[in-house]
Formats: sequence, structure tokens, C-alpha cells
Amino acid sequence: MADGAVGASFRDPSGFVYESGGTIYRQVNRVYADEYDLLLSSGLYAELTQQRLLLPHEEVDEPVANPDEVYRTLRPEPLDFVSYPYEWSFSQLKDAALTTLRVQQIALRHEMVLKDASAYNVQFQAGRPVFIDTLSFGRYEEGTPWVGYGQFCRHFLAPLALVSHCDARLLELFRVHMDGIPLDLARKLLPARAWLNIHLFLHIRVHARYQRRYAGDTDTASKIRPVGKTALSNLMTALESATKKLTWKATGTEWAEYYDGDSYEAGATAHKRAVVSEYLDEIRPKEVWDLGANTGVFSRIAAARGIRTLAFDIDPACVDRNYRQVRDEGDTHLLPLLLDLRNPSPALGWATEERASILDRNSADAVMALALIHHLAIANNVPLDRIAAFLGRLAADLIIEFVPKSDPKVAILLATREDIFPSYTEAGFERAFRSVFDIERKVQIERSERTLYRMVRRPDATSPV
Repeated sequence: MADGAVGASFRDPSGFVYESGGTIYRQVNRVYADEYDLLLSSGLYAELTQQRLLLPHEEVDEPVANPDEVYRTLRPEPLDFVSYPYEWSFSQLKDAALTTLRVQQIALRHEMVLKDASAYNVQFQAGRPVFIDTLSFGRYEEGTPWVGYGQFCRHFLAPLALVSHCDARLLELFRVHMDGIPLDLARKLLPARAWLNIHLFLHIRVHARYQRRYAGDTDTASKIRPVGKTALSNLMTALESATKKLTWKATGTEWAEYYDGDSYEAGATAHKRAVVSEYLDEIRPKEVWDLGANTGVFSRIAAARGIRTLAFDIDPACVDRNYRQVRDEGDTHLLPLLLDLRNPSPALGWATEERASILDRNSADAVMALALIHHLAIANNVPLDRIAAFLGRLAADLIIEFVPKSDPKVAILLATREDIFPSYTEAGFERAFRSVFDIERKVQIERSERTLYRMVRRPDATSPV
């Protein structure tokens, strides 16, 4: 990222985030001075950061991005990786929702409220969700309703309900509706049984009806009854109850039980683990991207070494199972995320700069592509040389597995289609990848015909992202 304001930080007059010299800063503008001082003096900042609910920061003297407006310059704790709601699993979005509500409840006790409830204000740091927008806190005014209520329903309650009652893939609607899933759309998509849940009936169906009724009404404010602090706290409790009751069983998808399958023997898996471990010890990367990570079996080999590891997979069930294991075990080095390599997360939003593409965020030191190549080359007709070029953009070091046509998993892919892949052989694979990488090592996995390679990007190949 070049020096200057971060693309997503321009809507809030209270301040903005910018980069200088490779470090992220947040400027607090003078217009937000009183509320920022209250955040600190009330004890709210101390309590939230102590509980790891709010990303901590330190005040610094320089650099100053806009001297005419500046009140304070903050240097937040660096984030390991910036992810977006359309890259999260059900459980990740649910935990982000509960974190937002918990922050709001604690803020109320300190005479403050959240001015919004955007899912983009939450990131996953060291294995758990954390609120990152220091400037989202406003002074509580008696009788004022929570202005973030509608946004919470769009960003959290509606999408969680859609996954719980319909399909996990509906989270991809976040790509189109960046300010959350419209409640009238959620109302149309949810089945009749969803309305047996009184919380969903009130916060989505009735809420959507209210929005439709008063759309375009310039005097809506006069129709809203005053809301006391107790009623506001009760609303948070009701939303928390509604969120907790939504569940999704992350099983039954194609690859969620991949390593429990009938063709990948335990001996082969053990040898593959050992070779991956050797390769990682040779490379010694600081950050690894595991593409097609499934439930994170091999991602954990890197994470256990203290390597910051991103585990990407297309299957929502795999990602959810992986995340729940991360959460339950307290793993601080592994972040599971949804990613369709056929259509990676693009640049979105205003001027296509508000949400960065997956390739414009952190770059990896090493990429693992295990049991992946056949899905791209055979199931999706991506030529091997294009796969090599893409992986060469991501990292200098590559650990990749070649799965031949004789493998049972490839046989599944070829069972219902014509074999139009004459170059999909080990020799063809090596030839295609040598245009981008030098092959440092190759090991055939015991009790299989698969081969595990360690490659290094050639100096004259594609530059990193």
C-alpha cells in the first residue's frame, strides 16, 4: 500500500486512517475531540482494550496527515491481515456480531454508544474478533435510540438468519450490498419457518415493513418514541439472544470430510505432514497462505511453528470447522477465510478502493497449494502455466502437490467429463511451473502416486504483488 489515506477511510468526519512509511496511523480530528477524551477519561477505552475487545493504540506526535484538522495522531496495534465479511464463515460473522453487541453494552455503562454497527469495524486478530474503529464511539444522550440498530440488522442478524435458514453461500451478498443485506430482501428470501422466531419476526420482518412504510418520509424522527438507557440495554440483550439462537451445522459439503475419505491413507497423510514440515523448516517464512486448506490440517503445521498462517478454502463448511477449532484451541497464528480462487475477492466500493482485492493486501512469504492443482486444472480448465503465473504473483516460495490422473480424487473429477487434458502429467506440470519457479526438491508421498514439490520463484519471473 502506498503512503496516504486508506481507501476505506473517508466517510467519517471524526477522522481517518492513513499509511506513512509502512505504518498505519489514525488521525483524530478536532471535531471528535470531546468524544475521544470521554472515551479515555470514562475508562471505556481501558476496559475494552483490557478485555481485547478494542484494538489498542498509542498516541504519537508525528507524522501528521492533515495539520489543519488534527487533534491526536494514533498508531494502532498492527493488524495481521484485513479481511471482509464476505470472506468469513457463519461462526466468524456470529462472533463478530456478539463482539459488537458486547462493546455496545460496555459503552452504555460508560455513558457512550456505538455510532454505527458495521461488520467492517471488526477484524480477526490472534484468533479472535476485535473492534478496530476507535472513532465509532459517541456520547450517550438520554432518550435517543441506537442509530446503529438498522445497520446491525443488515450486517449481522439478516445474513446470519439467511445462512441458518437457507444457504451459507448467501453471505456472498455482502459483495453486492456493501452496507449489509437489505431487510426487505432478507424478508423475501427467508422461509416461513423463520418467522416462528420472534426475534427474527420483530428485527427483520417488522423492521423491514417499518422501513418500507416510512421510506421517503422527512418527518420520521418525530414518530420515534424516546428510548431510555434501560430499554436500550434490553434491546442489546434481545439482539444478543437472537444472534446466539441462530445456528448452522457445518457438515455435508463436498470436501468438509476430505481427510476422512477412503483414498487418502493414514500412512500417506503422515508422510505428507513430515515433508511439509521439512519444507517449512527449510523456508522459515513469517507468513504462509494455504490455498485450498480444507479444514486446516496442514495449515496447523505452519501455525504450530509460530508462522502467521491464512487458511483459504472455497467450502463454507471447511472454513467454519477450521475457525471453530482455532477459537476452541486458542490458536493465535491461524486465520481461516473463504476464498474462491476462480473468482478471488476483487476491489470493491467507491472508486474500487474502499475494499482492497485479495491481491492488494498482505503478500505471503510462502504459499502452500496441497491437493489443489487438479481442482483448478481439471475441474475448472485453468492451464497449468496460468496457475504457475498466478502463484508466482503471491509468494517467492511455493510448496505444491501434484496429483496425477491415476489418483482416486482426480478420477472423481474425470468421471463425468471428457479427458481433454493431455498435458496434465507430471512432466507437463514441471514444464509449466519451471517458467516461473525453480524446483528445489520433490518427494513422492508414500502409499500414493502424489508428489510434493518445494519451489522458489525465478528472479526473472513475475514480481510479487
